[in-house]
Amino acid sequence: MQRYRNPALKQLSDHQIKYAPRDVQLTQITRAERLLDELNPAGSYRYPELCEKITTYRGEMYPDLVVSGAEAVHDLRCFVEDLSDNADISVENAGEEVWTVEDVSKRFNVSSKTVSRWRDRGLVSRRFRFGGRKRVGFLRSSVERFVLKNSDDVDRGVRFTQLTVSEREELIYRARRLAKAGACPTEISHRLARKFHRSHETVRYTLKNYDKDHPEAAVFPDALNSITEEHKQEIYRGFRKGVPVEELAQRFKRTRTSIYRVLAEVRAGILLDKRVDFMAAPIFDEPDAASTILPPLPVVIRKTAPVKAPPGLPSYMNSLYSVPLLTRDEEVYYFRKMNFLLHQASKLQEEIDPSQPKNSDMDSFEGFIEEANVVKNFLIRSNLRLVVSIAKKHVTSNSNFFEMVSDGNLSLIRAIEKFDFTRGFKFSTYASWAIMKNFARSIPAEYTQLDRFRTGNEEVFDQASDPRSERTNEEFVNKRQHEALMEIVSQLDPREREIIVSRYGLKEGASPETLEQVGLKLGVTKERIRQLESRALQKLRKIAEDEHLDVPGI
Repeated sequence: MQRYRNPALKQLSDHQIKYAPRDVQLTQITRAERLLDELNPAGSYRYPELCEKITTYRGEMYPDLVVSGAEAVHDLRCFVEDLSDNADISVENAGEEVWTVEDVSKRFNVSSKTVSRWRDRGLVSRRFRFGGRKRVGFLRSSVERFVLKNSDDVDRGVRFTQLTVSEREELIYRARRLAKAGACPTEISHRLARKFHRSHETVRYTLKNYDKDHPEAAVFPDALNSITEEHKQEIYRGFRKGVPVEELAQRFKRTRTSIYRVLAEVRAGILLDKRVDFMAAPIFDEPDAASTILPPLPVVIRKTAPVKAPPGLPSYMNSLYSVPLLTRDEEVYYFRKMNFLLHQASKLQEEIDPSQPKNSDMDSFEGFIEEANVVKNFLIRSNLRLVVSIAKKHVTSNSNFFEMVSDGNLSLIRAIEKFDFTRGFKFSTYASWAIMKNFARSIPAEYTQLDRFRTGNEEVFDQASDPRSERTNEEFVNKRQHEALMEIVSQLDPREREIIVSRYGLKEGASPETLEQVGLKLGVTKERIRQLESRALQKLRKIAEDEHLDVPGI
């Protein structure tokens, strides 16, 4: 059942659960159920009057609020169920006979789904403790009042029997004809539901159970085979390219629900494989962190006028001066916001169930990542002038200035990702050291490469280099790197070693394998493979640092 539709009634429920004593809660449950019998879903009611009938006092909040009858009926049933759940009522102390959903289903010869529909139409349910477990239950008096008030609905549900043998055979015959004509399962279910005056779910389950019991004569033989991973990826790629779900269902002989489920599973797998790194801070775990961190930054009054770009600069350099430099408070605000958004995304990533993912969770995860990237890009644009100023100091006659700026931009991006704003340092100080350290490594390496083969005719060699020697040198370097890598990989546990070798295709002639492929080989899920791979890479980094190795990619 959906939760509250009106925030005021939700607030009333939360307040009574938090502050009202247990005996008062039991009394309010009885009053709320009695009030439900008096309400007309087509009417409207003032909130203070509803509150007074339940709690015996007229609340001062929302004096002019008017609640529709439908909202009041729905939310008061939620109120009864939530308060009974909090009161922890055992079925032995209920005061009268309690029926479970199964009991009501058997007593009236209806399905459990019909009972759920009765709850939506006004059958009041409570939560009772059956032994050590809480379950939904109905007081006998509540069921009898509902039956008396909704006799037509109950009689219609009781008269609704299962399909007869002849009806079932005709339904299967017509379904087979429609399937041969090219109709998809969803279309067939809806058309037959109208023809036989049955629900769509009844027809769908009848056909599904028939195909399960008679695979050799199945109406939808393709649906009996589990969809392969390749087909899942193909469905996802087609959907991303704009192919309608109806067309995908027709092409793969699946229901629209199955297609949506496949799309959600593939999307969840992609999001779970995404690595989310952030710099943690104690404020992120506080209850009101979002309300403190995410609101817009107050307008900053700058004491200095914007810096004008020097004349004669290229358009790229000229555009850098249009973004003002950040103040100390602005830096803290934006770095805190970016890392908090990534922190929220990381928490949400842990809650995504790959077998039953929720689109709302995945939408929120992607929203956090997108917002964090917006802040990150803003920080990059605000500090590009720093890269240019440092590159000017390190440029030489043999260096390409724009290549140095491009290389420095990569160091800037890495510095933004690793900057810990909680330590109180200015980002410009941290980034300057990171950029200069990168230049200190890259510039001498270029000179070493230039001086290594300097003969006096270097211009000739620069213009006519031998590509064969370059390939030979690359093969030699790759071989040495592979030997060094395999030496430290051999120090891992056997299972971790096999995962790393398989994932990155380290065996001669082998190609990298996906998480799914490695998981099938080892008999575990791809999420478990991802966790073991992450742990193994951390071990490799530690081994490489201890042995002072320089292995790319680790």
